Amino acid sequence: IMDGNGRWATQRNKPRTAGHKAGVSALRTTIEACATYGVDVLTVFAFSSENWRRPDQEVSMLMELFLLTLKNQAKRLHKNNIRLKIIGEKTKFSESLQSKMQEVEQLTSDNTGLLLIIAANYGGQWDIEQACLQMMSYASKENVSLSDLKVDDFLSTAGIPEPDLFIRTGGEHRISNFLLWQLAYSELYFTDTLWPDFDKDALDLAMTHYSSRQRRFGQTGEQL
Repeated sequence: IMDGNGRWATQRNKPRTAGHKAGVSALRTTIEACATYGVDVLTVFAFSSENWRRPDQEVSMLMELFLLTLKNQAKRLHKNNIRLKIIGEKTKFSESLQSKMQEVEQLTSDNTGLLLIIAANYGGQWDIEQACLQMMSYASKENVSLSDLKVDDFLSTAGIPEPDLFIRTGGEHRISNFLLWQLAYSELYFTDTLWPDFDKDALDLAMTHYSSRQRRFGQTGEQL
């Protein structure tokens, strides 16, 4: 969760838009670091379903920044063998933004390196709800029992491994409706670092913290 752009800008007596633009730079740094480390999947929370409640001017700027970033970074992602997948309820976005999303996803669809997932107009509760609705529809059409189906197969992240490590910047200690189902056994890491200041060293700290954890998945430490 990339949190703290607005506060970063306020601390520097700059408009919140400056913080969001700086956040794009931090995201590029994190993507490059994760690709170097051999991370398989990086999922970032770009815009939640609750973010529409923000001032209209800020929301409009975020949409413009999202579109501009996709335009500017598409070839770079493709050149670096990165595959892009965007999850969330996309229909609320403008037609031009939806079209660009689809274009970049198609451009990078055959890439075999890092899978970059951008959660936009996404909410964990929405994800579970839409998965359940899809399950019921599928069960009815295919005449199969719901008990034979798995929620995981109908989530927006179907077929993608569940996250090993969850990172939230900005000092808040909550998940904020992000990947609620998928984070069930993830290791949680919170940092006071504001997102625009989150660099490779900050990522290294999170990785080091993660490496010290013992992941038992219900077993005892002795069993492991």
